[in-house]
Amino acid sequence: MIELRRLTKRYGDSVVVRELSLSVAKGELLVLLGGSGSGKTTTLKMINRLIAPTSGEVRIDGASTDGLEGHVLRRRIGYVFQKIGLFPHMTVADNVATPLSLAGWEKDRAAARVAEMLEMVDLEPSIAQRYPRELSGGQAQRVGFARALAAEPKLMLLDEPFGALDPVTRDKLQQSFLAIRRRLELTAVFVTHDMVEALLIADRIAVLREGVLVQVGEPRELLDAPADDYVERLLEMPRRQARVVADLIAGAREERAGGAPP
Repeated sequence: MIELRRLTKRYGDSVVVRELSLSVAKGELLVLLGGSGSGKTTTLKMINRLIAPTSGEVRIDGASTDGLEGHVLRRRIGYVFQKIGLFPHMTVADNVATPLSLAGWEKDRAAARVAEMLEMVDLEPSIAQRYPRELSGGQAQRVGFARALAAEPKLMLLDEPFGALDPVTRDKLQQSFLAIRRRLELTAVFVTHDMVEALLIADRIAVLREGVLVQVGEPRELLDAPADDYVERLLEMPRRQARVVADLIAGAREERAGGAPP
């Protein structure tokens, strides 16, 4: 569904993304993973033309996006990011309805769609008339998802959408997002710097370093055969955490069984 062909972004002498070629199949969740300055957010923004590439091409459903105006392209793509970007002077309902208004939906149809979307992201109908300042971080992020999904896109771009949330809320929203994605058969590109998150949610992971694609593959492939020391270092933290948790669970089981050492 998405194809990046030798995509490059330069700012003067600085190359942020260098000749990146990637494809994302219909219904797939591809995670772009890397540290700060790896080019993952720039890549994401080039897909929906928030940033114009210096060279290379983005193709969606087999057609180049070069001839499309940016705002026309973005109406076809859901976009969710960490800072959410809800309009503070608008109610939740009006925020969710924004892409529908831009698409020319009639008022009654849009209102019904807003109610449907709030239900889909597990928000009570009463929240529709609240303002963003009256929401918790998790509620606001759910509203962001509802707005991104409202106009029925088949493609979603997500830029560290859970990065600012507490661990419990983050886990709940990850699971909600995955369920919605499966239900709607969405194709998604998801940016994160968190290897644990990438391993948990991705169909495939593309690791970027200084704008260059280092490795792409399914989570198990990366765990079994990291391409270089950089990927290995990214994997070391989740491996270490898994070992610590496994030891704690084993110790707790021994104590419950009365077999813990004195």
